[in-house]
Amino acid sequence: MRKVALDLAARKIAYCEVANEQVLERRTVSSIGRLEDLLGPDSPPARVAIEACREAWHVHARLTGWGNEVLLVDTTRVRQLGVGQHGRKTDRIDAEVLALAVERNQIPTAHLLSPERQQLRMQLSVRRALVTTRAEYVTTVRGLVRAAGGKLPTCDTDRFVDRVREAKLEHGINELVAPLLDVLDQLNTKLAELEQQLEQKCADDPVITLLMTAPYIGVVTAGAFVSVIDDAHRFSDSRKVGAYLGIVPSEKSSGNRRRLGSITKKGNGYLRSLLVEVSWSMMRRKSDDPLTCWAQAVAKRRGKRIAVVALARRLAAVLWAMWRDDTVYDPQWVGKRIARGLKREAQDIKIRADAMKRAAEKVRRRAHRYRHHLPKAEEVTTP
Repeated sequence: MRKVALDLAARKIAYCEVANEQVLERRTVSSIGRLEDLLGPDSPPARVAIEACREAWHVHARLTGWGNEVLLVDTTRVRQLGVGQHGRKTDRIDAEVLALAVERNQIPTAHLLSPERQQLRMQLSVRRALVTTRAEYVTTVRGLVRAAGGKLPTCDTDRFVDRVREAKLEHGINELVAPLLDVLDQLNTKLAELEQQLEQKCADDPVITLLMTAPYIGVVTAGAFVSVIDDAHRFSDSRKVGAYLGIVPSEKSSGNRRRLGSITKKGNGYLRSLLVEVSWSMMRRKSDDPLTCWAQAVAKRRGKRIAVVALARRLAAVLWAMWRDDTVYDPQWVGKRIARGLKREAQDIKIRADAMKRAAEKVRRRAHRYRHHLPKAEEVTTP
């Protein structure tokens, strides 16, 4: 098969085809449709590499429909292929590097979401945009009222417009914020319609319903988790799930020294923020749930912020295990797993302490062995 790579950009697509480490053809086009003569159904099939980006789903579907084999490139590992090497990075160079990697069979592939998950992800993106826009408008209205010397009561966002209109504000302020309130009315209507669609879609998905049995996990968080993970069986253990979501500590270790830093934040940022938000909710309320109890114990030792991130990581692992085993949330099972982990952690600490003790003993013995080589301290005499 032919070896081809495409560098997808917002306004243009760079095409590069190679054979025997040599560039056969280059082209720059404005849309994927203009490559039909090279990659269409009437041309010989090709292995085509494209980076995972916003246009990737559409381009993947079009190229596959034309009879090509499409490789979705993991963007977090493209530097290993030489992309951006020596400070040279253009669309033409990137396409050539990827095409050569296709020929050498070195492409680090990324997971392609199923069509159902793609649709769910896009619906959640629309909901997120509406919620963010509504929050900005609410903040703007509150700021304008405060600037005029007025005050608005605390309330839920859904009832904000009614509360503002019921408040006794000066006539000039009412006229000023009226256009914003009209837009908020429309946002609330559209958001309610979208919420209804999401609830119906999630109700028809047994996996989302299963994940919602976990504490504080609602339709949005469960739907976002499913739309990102897509298939629980593509991960062999929970640690890989945490790494995929970017909620594991970064590490810079050399030799016997292990240095852990802040979380990597390499995964889906929206899902990560939702898990952290759920973790804060769990931390704020008293509960005998084993996850909450464990996180509160961590907070006493390391602080709340570290405990919340650790809880988000453990919550993601629990959701993945529920999905993998097709089982509802069971506090007793979670408690046993946490207890097993704490026991293993205590054993690791003991092993580390014993090893450090043996190392210190070696140092002491070595110092004792060579003590006669050390210069003797001069005696100090008083006059």
